[in-house]
Amino acid sequence: MLGSAFTTGFALSATLIIAIGAQNAFVLRQGIRQEHVAPIVAFCAMADLLLIAAGVAGLASILGNSPTLVALLTIAGSVFLLWYGIRALRRALSPQSLHAAGGAEPVSLGNAMAQAAGFTLLNPHVYLDTVLLMGSIGTRQPPDMRIWFVGGAACASGVWFTTLGFGARLLAPVFARPRAWQVLDTLVGLTMLALAVLLIRQGLGGLASG
Repeated sequence: MLGSAFTTGFALSATLIIAIGAQNAFVLRQGIRQEHVAPIVAFCAMADLLLIAAGVAGLASILGNSPTLVALLTIAGSVFLLWYGIRALRRALSPQSLHAAGGAEPVSLGNAMAQAAGFTLLNPHVYLDTVLLMGSIGTRQPPDMRIWFVGGAACASGVWFTTLGFGARLLAPVFARPRAWQVLDTLVGLTMLALAVLLIRQGLGGLASG
């Protein structure tokens, strides 16, 4: 059960975070330029951890005595995953290269952190992903396993941002080619669809037992 909770959190967080977006493009750009990579990576990973933990803790207290509502939220979350998966597969059909290198002017640490906060906290999808979706699925874990679910999700976030930020110079030539994004989006899309099917089954099972 411990492994299952940790693995579920890790896999779900990974499928949600590994996608072409403003935050990832910013981290990649800063990684390529080797500017303030460590604080930016730490901020993005810590923000994910706090938002996911808040979602799991808040929804656990609100929904703890309502398994039917939890099942409905799980089904809603699975529909959201289906939407993400379909979007990723649609992107894979018409891939675009990601130009992350940007301008040559150096950025101060304060400016870089303000941009990281903007890309992270001003994106409405971050709240749907971390607080609502991850939170609703986290409440389906047994109470003593929720910390492992959050830990798995946080590990996936930390691994991704660390790899993206510090490995950017190695990744830049690869992801300058549309084919690389096509393969990545295909893998992400298929994984999301598979998770969505599993969650729909769990949600329907919860409704039946509720």
